[in-house]
Parts: sequence; C-alpha cells; structure tokens
Amino acid sequence: MKVIRENGLSITLFALFAVSLLGQFVAGWYHYNDEQKLHKQETVTAVEYLGEGHFWEALFENWESEFLQMAAYILLTVYLFQKGSVDSKRIDAKERVDRVLPKRMQPKDAPWPVLKGGFVLKLYENSLSLALIFLFAGSFVLHGVAGAAAYNDEQAEHGGEQLSTLEFMESSTFWFESFQNWQSEFLSIGVLVVLSIFLRQKGSPESKPVDAPHSETGGE
Repeated sequence: MKVIRENGLSITLFALFAVSLLGQFVAGWYHYNDEQKLHKQETVTAVEYLGEGHFWEALFENWESEFLQMAAYILLTVYLFQKGSVDSKRIDAKERVDRVLPKRMQPKDAPWPVLKGGFVLKLYENSLSLALIFLFAGSFVLHGVAGAAAYNDEQAEHGGEQLSTLEFMESSTFWFESFQNWQSEFLSIGVLVVLSIFLRQKGSPESKPVDAPHSETGGE
C-alpha cells in the first residue's frame, strides 16, 4: 500500500514503541508485585498498577532523557561541527538549512509559516527544537510528580517522611535517576557521531556512502 510505503518508518517505530510500552507495563506490574510479596504487602491488579507511581516514574524518567538528547543534539549541530561525521554540517560551506529562500523564490507548497513570514516564520524556524524542549520539560516535571508518588508510597510502608513533589525533585534520588539516563544518552549519540566517520551502513541515510572518504563531512 502507498500509505505504508510512504510512512513505513514512522509506522514501524510507533508500533515498536507500543509493543515495548506494553512489555514495560506487564514486566513492571510483575516486578512491583514481586516486591510487594517480598515485603509482605498486598499485590495489585493491572488496573490498580496504572495508579502507582512505580510505572509512571520509570516511563517519564526515560522520556525525559530521550527528549533532552534530541533537543540538545539538534541545537548543538546548529553551531558545532565534527569533521567526517554524517550528522555534521560541512565546515567550509553554507548549508541549505542555514538559510530561508527569499519569498519570491519559495515554492508554492512551502509550509504556511514560511509564506506568512514575520514572527510566525521566526517561531517556525526553531519549532523543532522548541517542541522537543517542551516535551523534555513536561517529562521532567512528570518524572518528579510520579517519582514523588512512588517515593512516598515506599516511605509509607516503612513509616518514613513524606516529601512534596518539589522536595523530591531537589533530592539526590531524583537527580541520580535523571543523570543515570542523561549520561547514557549523550554517550550513545557521541559514539554514533564518531563511528559515522569511519564506519558505513549501505542504504541508510544516517551513513555516508560506502565509498566516501573518512574526511567527507555530512551526507549526500
């Protein structure tokens, strides 16, 4: 089908996301109940587990780091270069992504903010990074909210002190959870940048052509 061929990448990725999310939920539910049994606490049903901070904390903790990685990477590639990497702009050339064509040269099917110009265009020029920053900020806050709920549930079982969401977000627990994910995201993207200098994957737009020299920077 034409729709599947034209949108196969996003369809497949979102399908994998749905399967992985379901797997995380089921595994998390079993893990949570195993912990409850270990501490001689009542187990919960799958529906009840949806109301526990345990699942939501883990979910938003990971989303937070992913959106931070993507936002940071997009913004860093605006200003920084890596010779030989497919993900870098060319060092000594003006790239198409660095400019907007004059209005008289814009195609008729250009996005409407481009045709409108002015403030709307300025906002649209940075809309991708702004959207990712917004998603990061939302996930960051929800990580704090769900994390505080999970932390307080555990504290209640052991007679410990309860914390507000803000207090939890100031705690070492919250920042340990965040930094343990952030470091892995920055490591993975840094490794990809460097490996793309020397290694190839035929057929992938994320790789340089197989016969391209290592010093060639950017894609085709």
